[in-house]
Amino acid sequence: MRVAFDTNVLAYAEGIDGAERRDVALNLIRRLPQEAAVIPVQVLGELFNVLIRKGGKSRGDARDALLSWRDTFPVIETSPEVMVAAVDLAADHQLGIWDAVILSAASQAGCRLLLSEDFQEGFTWAGVTVVNPFSLPRHALLDALLG
Repeated sequence: MRVAFDTNVLAYAEGIDGAERRDVALNLIRRLPQEAAVIPVQVLGELFNVLIRKGGKSRGDARDALLSWRDTFPVIETSPEVMVAAVDLAADHQLGIWDAVILSAASQAGCRLLLSEDFQEGFTWAGVTVVNPFSLPRHALLDALLG
């Protein structure tokens, strides 16, 4: 089963919002089979901004963090097809365009889950179910993936 990360998971893993969130995010990331996880390129751009604006990191440090994530997990691109589907998704479900791009990219990459706390838990579109990895009890699909 393939999963995509939303920005908040990586931001928490970088220490945004404190050590407790960081530890939970890092534990989750470590327990996922590495070959199962992907990062939409949109997430890397958002992460860069979060690390600078909210995390107070320098642009160089934010760049280093972004490159580290890129080297750890495959990055999925935003193709013209992803963008068109995202526009439809945003219009049909009143989502922000950049959230829709992330969900659309996850679908295009064959993901079954999008790990995020920014969407409604359980929202499913084009084969991708949004799961909040920080909620308890853990969603059954995420539980199955983690073993």
